[in-house]
Amino acid sequence: MLAQDSILGMNSAFPPTSVLRGFAKYVPALATIDLFYRFLCISPRGIHAFESKRFASAPKICKDRRDMATSASLDRKVFADRIGRIEVSATMAVAAEAAKLRAQGVQLTDFGAGEPHFATPRHIKDAAIAAIEANFTRYTVVPGIPEVRKAIVERHACDFGSDYGIDETIFTTGEKLALFNAIQVLVEHGDEVILPVPYWVSFKDIIQYAGGKVVYLETDEAQSFRITADAIEAAITPKTKAIILNSPSNPAGNIVSAEDLERIVRVAHERGIYLILDECYVYLNYESKPVSAGKFGWAKEHMIVLGSLSKTYAMTGWRAGYALGPKSIIANLSKLQSQSTSNATSFVQNGAIAALAGSQECVNEFRCEFKELRDYIIAKLAEIPGVTCTVPAGAFYVYPNFSAYIGKAGIKSATELATRLLHEAHVVAVPGEAFGTPHHIRLSYPVTRETIDEGIRRIKQFVQNL
Repeated sequence: MLAQDSILGMNSAFPPTSVLRGFAKYVPALATIDLFYRFLCISPRGIHAFESKRFASAPKICKDRRDMATSASLDRKVFADRIGRIEVSATMAVAAEAAKLRAQGVQLTDFGAGEPHFATPRHIKDAAIAAIEANFTRYTVVPGIPEVRKAIVERHACDFGSDYGIDETIFTTGEKLALFNAIQVLVEHGDEVILPVPYWVSFKDIIQYAGGKVVYLETDEAQSFRITADAIEAAITPKTKAIILNSPSNPAGNIVSAEDLERIVRVAHERGIYLILDECYVYLNYESKPVSAGKFGWAKEHMIVLGSLSKTYAMTGWRAGYALGPKSIIANLSKLQSQSTSNATSFVQNGAIAALAGSQECVNEFRCEFKELRDYIIAKLAEIPGVTCTVPAGAFYVYPNFSAYIGKAGIKSATELATRLLHEAHVVAVPGEAFGTPHHIRLSYPVTRETIDEGIRRIKQFVQNL
């Protein structure tokens, strides 16, 4: 190809048309007169030197085209529609605002974060440290090393009677990633996903990000937000693609009964609807023996079981979760994960093996402490006039109803209540709107009893002064 200087000339007039035509055979993209104008515009030397007057209008044409391009770029949408379908996680937003106040020296009573107050058990930390010391810090296969997948399926089989193989599970960077990927793999634009209210903050947004339509299933607070098979069945339409169940639930701690769970599994399976089971808090059941729908092997084709080590083993920052499901779905989860995060952190997988395959004594200890804290905070909430609260059967949140105070002193919503509690009473809470209800706030109670005492005192004093 001819160099630009040899065509334009360093100190001579621009070459005649015949030479330009000859150059076109080296650069076919410049063969049209339209593109020649663009070519000329980038070199004022060439424009002024060009011998033919019929090219005198080239600078104006180039300017017009630049103006058109600038106008088009201004009109072009910057962000994709899908990012506009979601919001910042409410719990993360609250945590960020609390962090700002803390940095200013404000002493907060924090009921915001949904995580245990315990340290990760020693044997789990030691396993990860040993893996690092052994230089187990490289990539692994996307779905996790065989040993961690074996530990997942064996723990689930031991505790719930399920029957999955290692090619029917994937280890993920937290359960949230497993949920996100499952929705992306299954839900098309316009598909309906049934979601009981109140719901964990991210369910709605993840469904909407995929283009799905959320079908909200209202529950009755007087019945402790119970989810029934009859209500689920009544919400099904020809467009229903999936049902999400979170039991015990975040934020209200309600549990789907074993009878309702089996009926829901059967209804979903018979209709070809996928059941996405969030078992993040399955081990934190205070009223009955924990149950997993994963034990219903006859419905495995239409089930995805999502699990987390975060709450069970006090490993929130480790980002360790998993999914169990039919081979075809797990293969597609792995495919999607291969194009995003790839494998979960290598040495975290070793920590997960120690958690799942090791002693479960810590799980029982955590559960007992959480139950005692639940009873303690429920008793304290009862001291606030006008506030009602269902007793959660699981998880580690309380979800008190503050409708008696919404409407007072300019407080029009739970969001405004939570905002003023943060800035005036210095109590961190998450507003109910994030979970689909307008009169509640969520309090996460894995804290000290002294923190509960002080936090409830501040809340009580605040609302009584409205």
